Amino acid sequence: MNWITRFFKPPKQSYFLFGPRGTGKSTWLKMEYPKALWIDLLNLEVLRFYLAGPERLREVVQPLPNGSTIVIDEVQKAPDLLSEVHWLIEQQKGWQFVLTGSSSRKLKRAGVDLLAGRALLKHMSPFFAGELKDRFDLKKALEIGMVPLIVQSETPEDVLQTYAGIYLKEEVYAESLVRKIDDFARFLEVISFSHASQINLSNIARECEISRKTIENYLQILHDLLLSFTIPCFTNRAQRALSHHPKLYIFDAGVFRSLRPRSLKDQGSEIQGSALEGLVAQHINAWIQNQTSNYQFCFWRTRSGLEVDFIIFGPGGFWAIEVKNSAKIHPQDLRGLSEFKKDYPECTPILLHRGVNRLIKNEIYCIPCEEFLLQINPEKKELLTT
Repeated sequence: MNWITRFFKPPKQSYFLFGPRGTGKSTWLKMEYPKALWIDLLNLEVLRFYLAGPERLREVVQPLPNGSTIVIDEVQKAPDLLSEVHWLIEQQKGWQFVLTGSSSRKLKRAGVDLLAGRALLKHMSPFFAGELKDRFDLKKALEIGMVPLIVQSETPEDVLQTYAGIYLKEEVYAESLVRKIDDFARFLEVISFSHASQINLSNIARECEISRKTIENYLQILHDLLLSFTIPCFTNRAQRALSHHPKLYIFDAGVFRSLRPRSLKDQGSEIQGSALEGLVAQHINAWIQNQTSNYQFCFWRTRSGLEVDFIIFGPGGFWAIEVKNSAKIHPQDLRGLSEFKKDYPECTPILLHRGVNRLIKNEIYCIPCEEFLLQINPEKKELLTT
């Protein structure tokens, strides 16, 4: 596959660039900053050099011309370097630091303040459908996901199968984040059943045969490794009794499929429906991460069972989105959106479906899922133009 231009636009000042392994951070940075000083902390010799003396960074950077760019790859492996970066930025020599990371765990544990606002926080997500353009295949995306490392591989299915193992070995085990790696591996399988669902800690703990407190820690590790995200229930001006447990999403639809064990009782449509909802969720989450304005990303569910998959609320708009893995639209598919619209008449209700035509039913925009995904662009201030 040829080089794919990413939507990501780098700021001129220093910044952190966080994203899961395989999302193309290093590849993109090498193309964007071909003359940068590159400090690769995945290289054990380089890592040992800076762990032994973080102040050595000053000796390396100070001879550089004003305005030089310095990339520190996987900075979480040597968090003490951030104090040196902070000092160097204060020298006002115009040096730009680009600090990448695939985990915030060690930075949090070390009490690092991410340079007290002197560097922006940016994210590199899996591919947007709009970045792939005519190479985007919805069916394929639901099978292997949108992680560049996997999408651009000659054997994507094989790479996908080893992806979770890479994290288990290199991030969780190597960093001693858990005591029993087998328990965490079992947890990954069990948590995959909660993808696109509300989290029930007691049920997960019972399935894993692990304490609830340990499950809470494992969930935090998953989040810190950027492998998952959660969204809360939308409660603004709530007029009904609502559920309060958050929903969980594995960060990529393909990674979800690789973690989810198969059994004879599985219904393919159920797994594909969860993968489709997750694919939409990861696009919306990535769009929000790249906006300069603050947005709420939530779902809506009443205790009586009415539900809308996604609520996006912010300065640029207010959208209620339901995702259906079907080409046919039935009246019951619109019920949650219709009820939400009664409570929040200012919202734009949208049903995403697997058909090919745009429709309007009961004042609800019914849009093909593929069309919706292809038009999402973080440079746009609106999630969707109806």
